[in-house]
Amino acid sequence: MQARKKSPYLMRVVEASHLTRNMIRVTLSGEAIREMPAGCEGANCKIFLPQTGQTEADFISQLRDGPRPTVRTYTVRHIRPKEAEMDIDFVDHGDAGPASAWARAAGPGVFCGFAGPGPVKVQDFYADYYVVAADMSALPVAAATLEAMPRDAKGIAFFEITHHDDVQHINAPVGIEHFWLLHCNTSQPSRQLVDAIKDWDWPQGRIQTCIAGESTAIKAIRQYLLSMAAQISPLRAK
Repeated sequence: MQARKKSPYLMRVVEASHLTRNMIRVTLSGEAIREMPAGCEGANCKIFLPQTGQTEADFISQLRDGPRPTVRTYTVRHIRPKEAEMDIDFVDHGDAGPASAWARAAGPGVFCGFAGPGPVKVQDFYADYYVVAADMSALPVAAATLEAMPRDAKGIAFFEITHHDDVQHINAPVGIEHFWLLHCNTSQPSRQLVDAIKDWDWPQGRIQTCIAGESTAIKAIRQYLLSMAAQISPLRAK
């Protein structure tokens, strides 16, 4: 007999506020966090969203018995196992998207489901130079990767944001140069990230990349890096 799949954990909101103009940080609490590994910042997780007006008891039953609630993939931005807390950052898309709407309305005591975390995106650092590129949706994983790097790491990071007030502090190594690229009209495709990567004067040595996001520009960057792999070795794209 196949074992029954484990139900998602129930989490409650401790605090929610705008980290920047278009990024909401939600701090979640739950006893299950105490058993999660420290250092899993940058790992994927699943957030299960309750229906508007749904009671906690009904939501717990739905997590256990189905049907599956609305679910979205996010990144563990910070985790504090001893305090049973973690931070998840949500891009504020207004109330059009279910996750954004939930995060905008979240406050102490609001609940959700949680599954994960999965493996960290970049698990080891071995390079002479690092290249990081991310759109708004992937800022959390890019920031977590930069903060996990050796303090003597060198390289470059490009972030595409929708407003100049979305620049945020990242505790990256001092040898990583940051560029914040503004793309206000998200309904139109952007070439800024692609052009920035192509224009970079690629150094000699081992290069490791962390390229993340949902935009067509991210896909184009990955394709460009694959074409570069034959010229620059070793190069590993994440």
